[in-house]
Formats: sequence, C-alpha cells, structure tokens
Amino acid sequence: MAADWTSALTRARAHAPFLARALERRPDLAELLAAGDGDAALIAAKQVDAEDVATALRRERLGLALVLAIGDLAGGFDLDKVMRELSTFADRALHGALAAAIARRVPDAEPAGMIGLALGKHGAGELNYSSDIDPILLYDPATLPRRERDEPGETAQRYARETVRLLSEVTSEGYVFRVDLRLRPAAEVSPPALPLDAAITHYESSALAWERAAFIRARACAGDIAAGEAFLDHIRPFVWRRSLDFGAIDEIRRLTYRIRDEQSGLASPEPGYNLKLGRGGIREIEFFAQTHQLIHGGRDPSLRVRGTRAALDALAATGRIAPEDARLLGESYDGLRTIEHRLQMVADKQTHSLPAGEALDNVARLHGLDDGAALVAHVRDLARPVAERFDALLDQDRTSGPASAPRTLAADDNPPPVPADLADRVAGWRGGRYQALRSPAALGAFEAIRPDLLASIAASPDPDATLVRWESLIARLPSAINLFRLLEARPGLFALIADCLTLAPPLADELARRPDLLDALIDRTALDLPGRVADLAERMGRRERGDDYEMRLDRLRVVTGEARFALGVQLIEAAHDPLAIAAGLARTAEAALQVALAAAEEEFAARHGRIVGSELVVVGLGRLGGGALTHASDLDIIYLFTGTHEGESDGDRPLGATLYFNRLAQRVTAALSVPTAQGALYEVDTRLRPQGAQGPLAVSVESFARYQREDAWTWEHMALTRARVIAGSEAAREEIDGVVDAILRAPRDPDALRTDLLAMRGEMAAHKPPKGPLDAKLLRGGLVDLEFLIHFLQLRDRIALTPDLAAAIAALVEAGSLPAAIGEAHDLMTRLLVGTRLLAPELSRPKAAAAALLARQSGCEDYAALLQALDAARGAVAAAWQAIFGETLEMDQ
Repeated sequence: MAADWTSALTRARAHAPFLARALERRPDLAELLAAGDGDAALIAAKQVDAEDVATALRRERLGLALVLAIGDLAGGFDLDKVMRELSTFADRALHGALAAAIARRVPDAEPAGMIGLALGKHGAGELNYSSDIDPILLYDPATLPRRERDEPGETAQRYARETVRLLSEVTSEGYVFRVDLRLRPAAEVSPPALPLDAAITHYESSALAWERAAFIRARACAGDIAAGEAFLDHIRPFVWRRSLDFGAIDEIRRLTYRIRDEQSGLASPEPGYNLKLGRGGIREIEFFAQTHQLIHGGRDPSLRVRGTRAALDALAATGRIAPEDARLLGESYDGLRTIEHRLQMVADKQTHSLPAGEALDNVARLHGLDDGAALVAHVRDLARPVAERFDALLDQDRTSGPASAPRTLAADDNPPPVPADLADRVAGWRGGRYQALRSPAALGAFEAIRPDLLASIAASPDPDATLVRWESLIARLPSAINLFRLLEARPGLFALIADCLTLAPPLADELARRPDLLDALIDRTALDLPGRVADLAERMGRRERGDDYEMRLDRLRVVTGEARFALGVQLIEAAHDPLAIAAGLARTAEAALQVALAAAEEEFAARHGRIVGSELVVVGLGRLGGGALTHASDLDIIYLFTGTHEGESDGDRPLGATLYFNRLAQRVTAALSVPTAQGALYEVDTRLRPQGAQGPLAVSVESFARYQREDAWTWEHMALTRARVIAGSEAAREEIDGVVDAILRAPRDPDALRTDLLAMRGEMAAHKPPKGPLDAKLLRGGLVDLEFLIHFLQLRDRIALTPDLAAAIAALVEAGSLPAAIGEAHDLMTRLLVGTRLLAPELSRPKAAAAALLARQSGCEDYAALLQALDAARGAVAAAWQAIFGETLEMDQ
C-alpha cells in the first residue's frame, strides 16, 4: 500500500498535540513531509546547528521524533526503520554526551577509557518512541582521560553524572533521553560508573540470572567502543554458558512466573491494559525468546542475536520453536509495538497503557481506526496468540527430551513397586561416600529427584545393572548438582538415561566422562538424524570473536561429541534404521574432518603461509569412504596434496611443499585425535597410504597415481574401491576421482587377482578370528567375506565402481554378477554390526533387553530369530563365495 503522507499529517495535527507543536516548530520538516519526501526529511532532521552538544541533541531529537512519527503514520517507514533510527540516535547521543563531558575537563581528549554499553531495547536496536535508555557505564582507570592530579574513580563518576545531565535535563529545547542506570551491578550501592575489573569480577562470580538475560542484547555503543566489545567478549561465558546450568534455568523460570505474578493490571486488553506488561504483551514475547536463547544459546551461537524478531526466527530455524509460533509472535510483536508508539506520540510520554473514554478514541483515530472499541479488538487479536504461547511456556509439563521419542522399553502405566533394598541403597548415597553428594546444595537437589530416580531404576529391564551404572556415574562426577537439576527440570530424561545405562555400556561410559552430553537431548531435534555435511560443518566450525585455535578445537569436539551421543541414543531408542544411523555417523565424521582441516590450515598458514596453487586433500577409505560408520569406527584416511613438489609456502617461515603438507597433515590428525579440555574425537588410521606406515604422511596426487599404477599391491587396489574425497576443493575432488577411476578400470589378470585375494583372506582368517557369535564382520560368511566378493568383482569386471557398498551390491545384482540375497545379507549384517558396537561390544549374547533390541533393529522377532537370520545371511555369502571362487568357506559355529 502506498504511503499516505497527507492523512498522516492530518491525523497527527488532530490527535497528537506533541506532533502538532513539533510541526509548528519545524516548518521546514513539515514542508518536506507534506511533499511525501520522508527520506529527505530524515536527513534534514539530523542536520542541526547549535552552539553546544546539549542543544544540538535536543533539536535533533525533536526533528527525528516528528519525522519518524509522520513516516510511521503514513506507512512510509516500517517499524524496524523507526526503531533502528531511534536506537542509532541514542548511540550518537550517548557518545556525544560522554565525549562532551570528558572534553569539558580535558579539552581535545578522545573518550578513551569510558564505555557506554547499550542494554535492553537500546542494545537490540528496538527503542520505542519515548523510551528511556538503560546503559551501563564502565571505565578503565589506566586509559581514562583526566587531569594530572585527578583520581580515576572520582573523575569517572564526574563524567558519568555530567553525561546523564546532558541527556536527561529538561530545558527550553526539551530533553534527549531519560537515563536509567539501575541495570548496573549492585545499583543501590554502586557508583554510576564501574571500573572494568570490578565489573568483570561481578559477572564472573556473583551475577544473577536476570543479568544474564539483560546481556543477551548488550553491545558497546558509546565512548571507547573497542574496549567495550573486548569487555563483552570477556564475559561471554557468563552470558552464554556452553553447558546448560539448570540452577540458572530455574531462576529464569522463576523470573518468567514473576512477570505474570507481579503484573497487577488488567489480564486482557481493555482500557487500562498495559501493552508492555499485560498478559499477552510485549514483555512476554521478549521473555519467550530470551528464555529459549539462554537455554540453548551457549551451545548454538546462531541464537545469539539481539533483536526480538531475529531471535524468534533463529529459534525457528534451529527447531527450538515451531515456525508458526515464531510467525505469530513476531507479527504480534510488531503490532503491539506499533500501538505502543501511537500511545507515546500523543504527548511524548513513556506510557504503555490503553487510556479510557475519549482518550482511547483519540489514539484509535491517530492509528486510523474508527474508535476505541476497534482499537481494543485489534489489541486483543494481537495479545491472544502471545498469551497462549507464554502460558504453554509456563505450563511445560516437566517432560524431558524429545516428545517424539519412540520408547524402546515401553513405559509401564503401572510401574513396579520400588524394592526396599533398592531404596535403602540409594538412600545410602547420602552418607558421604560420593564427592558429588557432599554439599548441602547437592543433597537438596538429590532429594528433589530421588522418587523419580528410584522409580526409573525399578522399572528398568535390569535394575541391578542400572543401579551399578548409576553409582559409577555419580562416583565419577566432581559435582552432581547440575545433573540433578536437569533431571528435576526434565524428568522424562530418566528413561533415556536408564536405557543408556542398561543397554549400551559404551554410552554409559561416555556419559560418565561427560554428563553434559545430556544437554543435547533436551532439544526438539534430539532424535532427528543429522542433516547435510555442510550444515554440520557450519555448526562445528562456527566462530566467535576472540576464539583461538584451542577454542575452535574444543567447539569441534563439543558439537561432534553431542551428535555422536545423540545418534547412539537414537540407536538404542530404535528411532531410526541402524543403516541410517551409520550414514549419520559418517556425515558427522566427514564434517568434523572438514572443520579440522580448515582450522589447522588457518593456524598453520599464520606461521608458514600457503602454497599458491596447491592444497591438502583428505581421502576417506573403508567405512568412512563408504559413508557408513559405527560408534567404534576409526577414520581410515590418506592425505594427498595437489600441485608439484617444487612449491614453497609464502609465510614468514617458508617450507617446501612436501614438508609443508606433511606437517599440516600431522596438524589435522592431531586436531581430531589429540585430547583437549573436551577430550579426543576419533582414532585416525593412515596406514593405507602409499608405502604404509613407513611412507610419508602426505604425498602429491602425482606420486600417489604413480605408486598405484606401478607399485601398489592388490589389497591396496581393493581399498581404493572405497576411496572418496572427504575434504578438498571441487577441482581437487575431480582430479583425485579421475586418478582413482583410472586405477580401478585398469585391466587385470583375473586368476592373479583371485589368487592374491584368497591368500589375503586366508591370512586374515588365521590372524584375526571372530571375537564372538555376534561378530558379523569376521565370522566366515560375514561382512569381510562379503566385501572381498564385491571388491573382486569390481576389480575383475570394472563395474559397480562406487565406494557405497550397498549401491555397489545393487549394481552387481542388476548385472547378474551376484544373487539378490547378497543385498539382504549385507543390510542385516551391517545393522547388526552397528547395533553390537553399543549393545553388545563383547560380541557375545547381551542381557535380555539388549538382545531383544538387537533383534528388533535387525527386523527379527527375537534373539533366536536374529541368530537364524545371521546364519542365513552368512550362508548366502558362502554360496556366492563358492559360485565365484569355487572354494568352500569353513563356517564358524
């Protein structure tokens, strides 16, 4: 709809005394507005002549208030533009006042050492029409401009008081902003400006949850901006905690309730209703977004945005809230803020409540509605969806993790009674045996969850094993407070933890090492498979200002560890086919390799530079190359570099190409396998490189191609059938794919190939016997034999040359080279392989619940049926082996 400037001016003169007076005082602006030239009017409003800062700011403020109001009423300026212009003016005003206060005492001095932080709506760029500003003023005693004998602290307070006076004092020109400094630490006793060190100490040691919420939207806006941003970087761990602090979340929840409890005004829109604080009002939208940001933003930097609508959109994009909720809350936010502006335009007062009688009709007509009743109806429509969603936030029944969890061990509507000996043993945890349960706070948190804990253990399929593993978990924790508060807030997590402890020893051990892995299970998306490699890599590699190399590696470990743990929970919850879990694990590892390579390259280049025209490429082999890992898989990789050996890096400490890329490859391996504060990620196996462990870690693509053509053994060409570039440019991928394809398509002597292959398999069988009856990999007729069959046919016939084993089998079946039963055998044994790595790591029969789950994952009715299906699959492989090699497999029993 086109802007209607004439109507806006008419309504402003008729219904907003403040705007009517402003139009009389600024006829130059009135003329531009009448001509419909809002942008020119906005420029003119910012160009004022005055003998001092105070007067100049007041005149600019009046001009901006007039132009933005008319532009808003006309539909020429949207809400975002109005709020942004008001907020950037507040930045200029606070900066100008600080500079003037300093220059009055130290002429020509820059405002170094004095910092203005914008918080609240100002920090978010969402100031309302007649808003206060709520800055925090800080100073650095070492750099604060002052006279020679001035004491820094006293001087800073002088500057702060003068800044506030310059902005808030009412003169014949009006005022600039009312300034509220009560968001500073200990505002009732602290001075107006705080020294940086004292502020840092406060936020690192004694700040409250509401202060965390306030700093979501904080930014340095005035004075020494660089110092302010450095301060915010320093306290970032206080605001955005990497591990969920459920003690703090409890405080946030109490604050959330307090918004409703302390709002004594009208509950629904009618005259007297408070647009900001009322039920369904602006504050509820802001707090809805901020609560989710505080809970999830420590682990997901994409949520660390300041604007309310931006936060809602980010939460929807990451699946933390429904897209429809984000849309409705965002639309209500814009609508309520617009009406709030209308209220304030009338007399330039900081008001948020709908008036009564003629005053209500007046605001309605200023907005373009017929009367007050229409305005109230409009506000009701805006507030209703907000109230409903805020109610849902308050009433979240303390369910845990993902509501979509397809419970593996079905919940019992009539849980069994808790045996007395179990209750007594858990009660005994209070006796000081465990360090994690020695403080009064820990004991209090434990008592809050003890009934649910006992019920969960009693209902588990193996209560004794679950109890032992719970005790192992508690014994390894330095503190259990956060774990217990998490379980108090999300009791449904008891069932998931019980499954981990009972069914999957590797997950239980990992959880004991890193209890914070449970944080990953409270997301709506916890039981969703990981997305694309690019999306995973973006999350793992997301950088923040001030991050060093170690911080980047820590983040890589945190995100990768959470993804792997979540996939493990998805496996034991039977949320997805184990084949899909295997593919998800492979995508996770691929993304981790890409991020590790990028981080190591950047760190290495800082000292040694780069080699123009060359790059390091990571090639995956084995299960990584085939895109199907298990939780116990190593990463089989080789490093290649493009370009020639003659290159040299261009850094301060140049290196020749071979040495450069070998050292860089070592860095990449270390980035994945060396423990940091967050532990290690993967075991990396590079023994499949040319010349094995004796050869250089990284070789040129040209050397690799020559070695494969002239010197490689048959087993190396077999490994090459599963080669896939994991990290590297598109050009490098094409070059290496071409080399691999040429090697695999080279003619071979079928008899020599058969002889080599059978000799290799016989030697492997002699030195690596199966570890148990569930060893789907090494049992004769198992996956190793199946892979030998596939690789023989691929190399002999030069067809089905794809690293994806399932796709290769399908192509060979279609070509008539294999019976269809081989595809079914591959899928069953791969599902079993993936499942046993968590549910039966010893590869012998697990306890009943895990055995039943293994059968279910493999599509079998029970464990006995699983063993029969495994025997049938091995039989199919043995039959194909006999048909292709003319040799009978000696089957293990």
